[in-house]
Amino acid sequence: PTDHPEFKAAEVAANERFAGYLAIGGTRSPDSFHQALGKIMWDYCGMERTKAGLEKALSEIPALHAEFKKDLRVTGSGQSTNQTLEKAGRVDDFFELAQVMCLDALTREESCGGHFRAEHQTEEGEAERDDEHFVYAAVWEYKGEDAAPELTKEPLNFEFVHPAQRNYKD
Repeated sequence: PTDHPEFKAAEVAANERFAGYLAIGGTRSPDSFHQALGKIMWDYCGMERTKAGLEKALSEIPALHAEFKKDLRVTGSGQSTNQTLEKAGRVDDFFELAQVMCLDALTREESCGGHFRAEHQTEEGEAERDDEHFVYAAVWEYKGEDAAPELTKEPLNFEFVHPAQRNYKD
């Protein structure tokens, strides 16, 4: 119910968060930050990835997020529906998601599924799996704004269909 203490605490936190976005008074829209973040992800954490590119993304994302916190411009107010304010909240969340996606991709030293690590390919240029070390679902736990997320590995068990190296040349 809306009178529950946890609801009230969440409501206060959300109001403070949105008031913070409105108070920045910068020059760049949420869309401009969204596009810049998307370009980083496209360039360095897309279908083909490299260790160097992922490390570059992991340095560029926090720098862009810091700029977001200083130069965000939200038009309108928080007194009624404000799509720009809503977008600012989503883009802010995307920074955390992008960071953990790049961290996970960097941690996974193999090519698997639709994601290709250029350093991990066969002599024929096919994706090279490492099932000995990476047959798990990676679960990253948020530990706070200034703390690194914690990796938990949940093992995958294959009873009927087993992982296999793909070969598109035969």
